[in-house]
Amino acid sequence: MSQPLLTLGIETSCDETSAAVVLAGKKILANIISTQIPLHRRFGGVVPEIASRQHVKTIVPVVEAALEEAKVSWSDLDHIAVTAGPGLVGALLVGLSYAKALAYSLELPLIGVNHLEGHIYANWLVHDVQFPILCLVVSGGHTDLIYMPQHGQYEYLGRTRDDAAGEAFDKIARALGLPYPGGPEIDRLAQTGDETRYDFPRAWLEPGSFDFSFSGLKSAVLNVINQQRQKKGLALPLADLAASFQAAIVDVLVAKTIDAALMKEVTSIYVAGGVAANRSLRQKLSVAAQTEGLEVCFPPLELCTDNAAMIAAAGFYRWQAGDVANLYLNATPNLPLASWAPTSG
Repeated sequence: MSQPLLTLGIETSCDETSAAVVLAGKKILANIISTQIPLHRRFGGVVPEIASRQHVKTIVPVVEAALEEAKVSWSDLDHIAVTAGPGLVGALLVGLSYAKALAYSLELPLIGVNHLEGHIYANWLVHDVQFPILCLVVSGGHTDLIYMPQHGQYEYLGRTRDDAAGEAFDKIARALGLPYPGGPEIDRLAQTGDETRYDFPRAWLEPGSFDFSFSGLKSAVLNVINQQRQKKGLALPLADLAASFQAAIVDVLVAKTIDAALMKEVTSIYVAGGVAANRSLRQKLSVAAQTEGLEVCFPPLELCTDNAAMIAAAGFYRWQAGDVANLYLNATPNLPLASWAPTSG
């Protein structure tokens, strides 16, 4: 590279419309996020049709705001990175169609990015990442342990067999009558609760497995909630339920992550995804990692949830490797995370 390169990132996979300008895959010049949470809150979750329509309304002003904040013009951009999946297909198509039109009109390279990969690469925006690493990706749709020996090489060590951690958080929050999004509400309540009051199950699965399962835990918590509601005149102990439920998830996440890191002999653990903002996970994983002499790194809170800066960062490294898409790139709602760089050696 003779000069630093500017990437415009676009993210519309769910209920955030986001655009970012990132310099050389590392420095955020702008990261604009327009959230739809107030629109979906009364429904208790994301309504795909509403999400798609809102993306159509906001994509243009959000991108223009990103360029204005970064103090750059269209002619300054070097490539465009966009989320191609996974996500809500209607929402994905809004950002992807807009990105393809920009790439065509500006004659710029187009890079399709996996949303999960974007979460992982959020760490490159704030940390000096040295390979090999282990990454715990924990969000509403994913709970995965991924080993990365280099850029673009992903080895799955474990993944959820049923509900993702974030999905379980949202479902239990809804059962407790908490507003959407439920994960932050459970985290808030748990700060004043007794996590030992309810001995909820931990699904360790078979020995040596790094997979996760939270459906049994979800059922156990729902049973306790229903039993409590049948006792007339007694209010639900919301804080204790939230703390005990959260502890059951976090304990498994921490134990399996540490065991996987020791097995792969990495020195650094990175965490990504919306649940990476959870305070209990941050505290317990940091303590466990320190005990084993491991480094654990979290993105700042604003880079844990969906944003375009992480898409721009991932797109930059794909572009460096020559992984450029054509204008036939389509939205793939169940897009798998696949390696795009050759194995070294």
